[in-house]
Amino acid sequence: MTDTATRGGYAALDPCVHCGFCLPACPTYLATGDENDSPRGRIVLMRALESGELPATDPSLRHHLDACLGCRGCEPACPSGVGYGQALETARADIAAAIGMPWVVRAGLTVFRHEALWRPILTMARWLARTGIPARLTGWGRVGFGMGMLAGGAGVQSTRGTQRGIRYQGSADPEAGREEEPPIPDTRYPTPPLRVALFTGCIMDTVFRDVNLLTRRVLEACGHTVVAVPDQGCCGALHAHAGARNDARAMALRNIAAFDAVDADVIVVNSAGCGALLREYAHLVDDPRAARVAAKVRDVTELLAESTFPPMRKLDLDIVYDPPCHLQHAQRVHDAPLAVLNAIPGVRVRMLPGADRCCGAAGLYAVLHPELSHQILRDKIATIRSAVPRPAALVTGNPGCLMQFRAGLRAEGIEMAVVHPVEVVGAALGLVG
Repeated sequence: MTDTATRGGYAALDPCVHCGFCLPACPTYLATGDENDSPRGRIVLMRALESGELPATDPSLRHHLDACLGCRGCEPACPSGVGYGQALETARADIAAAIGMPWVVRAGLTVFRHEALWRPILTMARWLARTGIPARLTGWGRVGFGMGMLAGGAGVQSTRGTQRGIRYQGSADPEAGREEEPPIPDTRYPTPPLRVALFTGCIMDTVFRDVNLLTRRVLEACGHTVVAVPDQGCCGALHAHAGARNDARAMALRNIAAFDAVDADVIVVNSAGCGALLREYAHLVDDPRAARVAAKVRDVTELLAESTFPPMRKLDLDIVYDPPCHLQHAQRVHDAPLAVLNAIPGVRVRMLPGADRCCGAAGLYAVLHPELSHQILRDKIATIRSAVPRPAALVTGNPGCLMQFRAGLRAEGIEMAVVHPVEVVGAALGLVG
């Protein structure tokens, strides 16, 4: 066995020369100004953990590594190619093995480990969200924001009011005060229809079940054949990021077996966090099937960017796009979502300023570190509030980001739809209201 194999993810830190290019790309460092809350500072801590200079029980070590969002925004900013995300997962696994995890993390991971638990719990959460009660209780406090996150799973909706389907509040004069920006080119290259295996996940298959169903309809409208994969389950991303690697491997093996047995050209994922882990299954599991499955994984916008759309109706919308961290930083998918959105007649797309930074959702992060999570989110909301013209909708492709933005905008009293890219395409195709 090679030295790299025995060291696990720590070997990915070897290229680091402590240059500091990662610092301005780190949301937690920008929020706190503490070097220990930067990628460079955390790399020093992780190297000390690996060498034994710092024990896994050191409270300061755990504090600063726990405070990391895991957004991996530092990776594309690094000129040396440091694999920060892999090292962080290894360090958290070592800490968890030494001193365990907080009870709220253990409880959450236990739920997502077993479909018999997460499916009824998340389904009930979706039903509760649709009553409108959580929306009325939304605020910036711990309980109020939790209600806002719960309300954010009520399906396609504006940040205020009841379930509305796709309904946008556009500017009365879309051209008033518009900044001149070069158009984003349509870079779609149509590909022949494919056999598509849709990864349904856990939150996407319950809280955002409407998006999953719409994803299937949009793919079929573009001529693709969507095949069923009945034995799949939760991807295991929460477990991998928290350091519960044995559980993550077991969940990965279930999905690897399920998808490797299916005759499909591609595996399409509409959740950025899930897609990132599926693409890295070969790093998590020592199984030849893992690489085969990972090679087929594509974000839904990647396939749509290469698909032939049927006739679309004009939507006449100003929208702002905020790419999920695990789509742009981990999967390195940048152009496809913009190409898809720009192919829709009447849609005017802008990138949200600061789009390279995390919204603060990051799995369980908003529960564990609410103050820092909210501070990071408020910076995002400030850019939305000052946008001219005010966008009718914010578009992002990850369930945690959708709920985080919906909760924050509702807490700030800002009327704006927050939707998945598939929902905008579905509206243009007439598949939703």
